[in-house]
Formats: sequence, structure tokens, C-alpha cells
Amino acid sequence: MTSNSQGGGGVAEWLPMLAAVGAAFTAGYLISSLPSPFSRKRSSAVGIIPARYASSRFEGKPLALILGKPMIQRTWEQAKLATDLDHVVVATDDDRIADCCRGFGAEVIMTSETCANGTERCYEALTKLGRKFDIVVNIQGDEPLIDPEIINGVVQALKTSSGAMFSTAVTSLKPEHASDPNRVKCIVDQQGYAIYFSRGMIPYNKKTVANPDFPYLLHLGIQCYDANFLAIYPQMKPTPLQLEEDLEQLKVLENGYKIKIIKVNHDAHGVDTPSDVESIEALMKARHLK
Repeated sequence: MTSNSQGGGGVAEWLPMLAAVGAAFTAGYLISSLPSPFSRKRSSAVGIIPARYASSRFEGKPLALILGKPMIQRTWEQAKLATDLDHVVVATDDDRIADCCRGFGAEVIMTSETCANGTERCYEALTKLGRKFDIVVNIQGDEPLIDPEIINGVVQALKTSSGAMFSTAVTSLKPEHASDPNRVKCIVDQQGYAIYFSRGMIPYNKKTVANPDFPYLLHLGIQCYDANFLAIYPQMKPTPLQLEEDLEQLKVLENGYKIKIIKVNHDAHGVDTPSDVESIEALMKARHLK
């Protein structure tokens, strides 16, 4: 797995963050322990696996059995193998998920039912941990085969890219999937920062069909945040592009923050529907995984 060249950061890149902090104070919020824009070192990292029971496409998905183990357990076990994480927890609002996770040894943080998305659930969990971390990794609970090296990669990307408040991963996308709205696409600049994310085909060409020779990029669900930025994110109002595409990463870009991208070789094996469980099990059997 390789990442793009690392980007530097300067005072100018902190101005949007400081402006957002000022707005937060005006609204009555208190954000403490903000780092100096002249000195930024990120060292400790926590992995948080947000999990909810309710899902329109697959209710109870985290508890679905995959070769005899709950999916949430398989995700947790993979996350525990990531050497760049100092701690791993599950964040949920459901007692059934919490009981299951405690049963296989995971630490569980109970969060509110009102969290709008996984990012907000991660932030609430972070505030309840009782320990400070510089980096928070949002690990999707429906990717039971997540590669620990991808987790390590997004952590390292944020540690070494002082200008970024967020990092994530992309992999190659087959051209025939370029128009699939369930596969989020990404385009990246020459310094390894995200330009845009979309459910549509990007880049779009005037022939209106996928180019079989173009290296389309698929966004993987893992998201890694600067912990201080994560305190600001829930206070940001929804943005037009975010609402139109239903992609929370766009709120980050629309507010002027940089997202560092790493490119990895990875077959995406997310679970969205019950039929995906059968596909995952077939793949695991073919690879002799237990």
C-alpha cells in the first residue's frame, strides 16, 4: 500500500479553523485545548466503530453472523490488528449491540439516538472516553474484512500532513461501476488532497459514458479526523453540496478544510444488504479465512 506525497501546512491553512472556532464561541460553545497553528504534532490515535441497530436496508446489521461471528466482532478484531491505533472502542445507542460487544471483550461507549451520522457518534464517544487522543479513526462496522494496514495508512497520512484535518482512503474502481450511485467516487489533486467526492461519475466526459482507460477512484468508508477538528465538525451547518450528494465529506471541503487521500489496493467488501453476507462468506471460504 502506498500513499501520495505528503503535503505541508502553514498559518493560512489554519485560518478557516480559527474562524469556525470563533463562530462556535459566539454560538455559546466552548472548544478547549486547541493546538497552536505554529506547532502541530499528532501522536495518539483511537479507533471508534460506530454501530446502530436501525437500518432501512438491513435492520440489525452489526449483529448479522458471518461464518458464525457477529459482523461487528469481525470488524473489531480487524481494527485491533492496526498497530497505529492506541485504543479501539465501539460506539452504539443500542443495548443489544452493546451486550454483544462486551461479550467478546470490546469496550463500549453508549451514545445518543439523535446522532445524525457516524461522525457525530464518534465525536460523542470521544467526549465520553475520559482520555485525550490526537486522532480519531471512524471505522465502518459493516466492513468485516477491513485491512488493518489501511487503518494504519490513514493515521500516518494525518500524522504527516499538517495541513489536513481529515484523511481517508481510495482504491481503484472498475469503469462499469462509475455510474453506480452506491459507489462513491473521488478525484484527487497532484499533492494527494481530495478535490471532490460524488455519487455520479467523476470525472465526467462529454461522451457521457465511462472511459475504460480512465483510473476511476472508489472512496472507502474509513474516515480519520484531527480530534480538535472533530469537535468543530458537528457544529457546522449542512452545506449545499453535502445535502445534494448526501456525502458528509463534502461539508469538510465546502468549509475550506483539506482531506488527505491515500491510494490502496483493496477489494471493497462492505455489507449493505442481507445478500452481501453470502458474498462475504463465499469470499472468506475461498481465501480459507475463519
